[in-house]
Amino acid sequence: MKRNILVVGASRGIGLAVAQFYHAQGNNVISVSRTPSSVGQWIEADISHIAGIQKVLDATSHLSIDALLYMGGIWEENAFTKDYNFEASPYSETQNIINVNQVAPIELVKGLLPSFRQSENPRAIFIGATSGLDISTTSEVAYSASKFGLRGAVHSLRIGYKNEGIGFTTINPGLVGTEEVLADIHSGEFAGLIPIPIEDVVRTVDFVMQSNIHTDIGDVTLTQKYTG
Repeated sequence: MKRNILVVGASRGIGLAVAQFYHAQGNNVISVSRTPSSVGQWIEADISHIAGIQKVLDATSHLSIDALLYMGGIWEENAFTKDYNFEASPYSETQNIINVNQVAPIELVKGLLPSFRQSENPRAIFIGATSGLDISTTSEVAYSASKFGLRGAVHSLRIGYKNEGIGFTTINPGLVGTEEVLADIHSGEFAGLIPIPIEDVVRTVDFVMQSNIHTDIGDVTLTQKYTG
């Protein structure tokens, strides 16, 4: 069955891979990003601001959206490297991270609820991170706070709308083998780390998407292995 799938962060990384996967299956993919996406219908929007969020909602108001796949996310300058400096991180950076990783997903869901109610098996799937789990070993403050907050929001949505058949899921991966990460590994960063193949994240998203409307899938965690 052809579905209307809204993919946020569809110009690169996980979002691009997910958008390509569902577009290849013949679905109507609506790609949201600041930079151009070649997949499906592209909406240029900066969702760190309410104007960008509203632009997405206005552009999709004529559709019955079956799934929101929120694959976007940002982090601090020099995050996950020895050069990360919490004390040097400005207020504007913290606010931007919270806006993109936490506020935008909440506001998009709020605006899409009427559309979800028209779908046979509506799903909202969000990319979290192991930085948002108690097992986290990262020190990036704003990024971790935003991912913990995202999980809390999704948990509350699951409770609040459990009787309406809308599925809310957070997928929490460790380091994923995007082009950027593979380039960092090649340059010597993340020594000894085997990243999670991006295809595994796509398969995890699709597992949730294919699940029965009566199956509730909350948190899914994917972690990577070390060579030694």
